[in-house]
Amino acid sequence: MGRWIVGVVSKSLVAVLCIAALAWLAFWYFIPAPPSSIVIATGPVGGTLDLIAQHYRARLAPHLTLDQHSTDGVIENLRLLNDRNSGVDIAFFIGGAANGKQAPELRSLGRVLYFPIWFFYRGPEPLNRLTQLKGKRIGGPVNNPAVSQILAANGISSENSKLSVRVGPAATTGLRDNEVDVQIVLGEANSSIVQSLLRDPGIRLMDVTEADALARIFPYLNRLQLPRGVIDFEKDIPPRDVNLVATTVGVLVHKDVHPEIIYLLAQTLAEEHGGAGIFQRAGDFPTQSDPEFAVAEDARDFYRNGPSFMQRYLPFWMINLTKRAIAALVAVIAIVIPLLNYAPKMYVWLLEAYMAKLYRRLRGVEAQLQSNLTVPEIQDLQSDLEAIDRAVNVLPMRHSDLFLSIEVHIDRTRQRLASRLTELTLPEAGGSRTATPQMT
Repeated sequence: MGRWIVGVVSKSLVAVLCIAALAWLAFWYFIPAPPSSIVIATGPVGGTLDLIAQHYRARLAPHLTLDQHSTDGVIENLRLLNDRNSGVDIAFFIGGAANGKQAPELRSLGRVLYFPIWFFYRGPEPLNRLTQLKGKRIGGPVNNPAVSQILAANGISSENSKLSVRVGPAATTGLRDNEVDVQIVLGEANSSIVQSLLRDPGIRLMDVTEADALARIFPYLNRLQLPRGVIDFEKDIPPRDVNLVATTVGVLVHKDVHPEIIYLLAQTLAEEHGGAGIFQRAGDFPTQSDPEFAVAEDARDFYRNGPSFMQRYLPFWMINLTKRAIAALVAVIAIVIPLLNYAPKMYVWLLEAYMAKLYRRLRGVEAQLQSNLTVPEIQDLQSDLEAIDRAVNVLPMRHSDLFLSIEVHIDRTRQRLASRLTELTLPEAGGSRTATPQMT
């Protein structure tokens, strides 16, 4: 009995362990470990976005490696991010460059900063309407989607104006060398190019009076105001409040990026861009919404609720392992609890199954009683019967009807065997060693 039950229980335990192992492997597949390195597409080397990516890399260094991939601009960033063979996982983009309909596989981590579009010019005539730029020599990132749409909305094109791409160091020399009439600069107020042009007494900054109207028409644009003296109080730069139109910089990821990477990036963006600035209050960035792309749910949850319990108290490398362990434990519990509920029934079933096996042995003894038997054969049957009785008596169900029933059958069979043996050994039996079957 013991060996039989042990064998059944052992097989059950092996089955449970196999299920647990399969569950662990499944969770290993469905909850993969985050990568140890990721690649971000930035922009031109030394540009604003390239410098911001360097700050990200320093913040992420304790957890993973951030590799920078320099590009010609946001259009190439989007192309690389859409190409899963490029190796790029994250990319900067600028409002107006694309949207979720054009790139449905991408998710936003929110907008992280304003990118004002500065219109610098020379000349005594004040410029405060973009239509006044028609017919002039215009330099800057004129192929940038946001810039080109602003110019087109005001009727400015290559057919009626001379447009030339001037970015980087060339942006500061074009106006000074009288190569262009207007220089468009896309960047932060503290960038070296913007600072150089703002502090040049021979160069003026255009007050874009239609900035509010442009922001109403194009959802990715914003109206900003550069307050008087905010650049330099002593020199009174700028000498008056100036209206600016600005786009925003966002961070995009492919929708397949690991959730833990999303969490790390969201935390990095909040730390890097959550403070106050010339155009923003503390907490304005990163944003929980994006006018052009769907925001990754994990990033939005972090911005709204902060880090989770595990993210707050566990090292980054341990979070994924803990999730797997919890998932596997839940799966095992889901298997074990029903087994525990059915354990009493299973135990009774095992006992009844073993009792049925003993009953079959007892029926075999009774069947042999129907034939002519010799003394040794009867003695062998008595030995078998006693073995059955011992097996029955070790069962922990001595008060059950099944136990009492088999005991009655054993006693009856024992009496019949004794009676047959007595008949064979009586002197008046004539020394015959063969028993004649009796009718029962």
